[in-house]
Amino acid sequence: MAIRCFVLDDEPLATDLMQDYIGRLPDLELVGVCNSPTKGLQMLQQLQVDVVFLDIQMPRLTGFDLLRPLGYRPKVIFTTAFREYALESYEFDVLDFLVKPISFERFLQSVGKIYRFSPNPAAPQELPQAVTPVREYQYFKVDKEMVKLFLDEILWIESLKDYVRLHTRSGPLVSYLRISYLEEKLPPDRFIRIHKSFIISLDHIQAISANYIRINNQEIPIGRIYKARLDKQLQNTTDPGAI
Repeated sequence: MAIRCFVLDDEPLATDLMQDYIGRLPDLELVGVCNSPTKGLQMLQQLQVDVVFLDIQMPRLTGFDLLRPLGYRPKVIFTTAFREYALESYEFDVLDFLVKPISFERFLQSVGKIYRFSPNPAAPQELPQAVTPVREYQYFKVDKEMVKLFLDEILWIESLKDYVRLHTRSGPLVSYLRISYLEEKLPPDRFIRIHKSFIISLDHIQAISANYIRINNQEIPIGRIYKARLDKQLQNTTDPGAI
């Protein structure tokens, strides 16, 4: 399901730029654009959007003033030419703070915070039985792109200090992320850390020994301090009918 976006800025050139950026990403749906804060507030109350790209300093009504009476809390990415508002903006628990002029690369970093680990924010609580569940995916920054990666494509993850190498069915990808961050955010019923440098997919295990796990014919070492948790996880997920 697409992420519903709204752009509110009193500068037409700024809204034009954000429309262009949003249009480049297929999983973002632009549902509204406005240059008037008062009219924009009315539209936001009617549309119930997922994300607002919101200017702060506007005539008659600031971005902060607009959020208070809104009635619901969409994710907010503030856009402004004034750096002095940065500290105040965090009182609203915003997703990100973009200082104009905004490059596409910096825009992608903000969008990554929407995509990453929240693949389908507007998904219903239950799917009808006749509907096939959507494959879970996340976006990872690879070079200057946000790459969409289905979780069932990930075999294992290798730490490279401030980066990780994602070993996938179609080959490796390197992304700017710490392995400790992924350990917290990936589904614990599908992924587990087995070493200070490795997280594995439980779905892709081929074989297990006392010292390593084999995935895709590669032996991945098991760290001593992680072994007890791994054993417990494997015991919980083992099919009682398996031999």
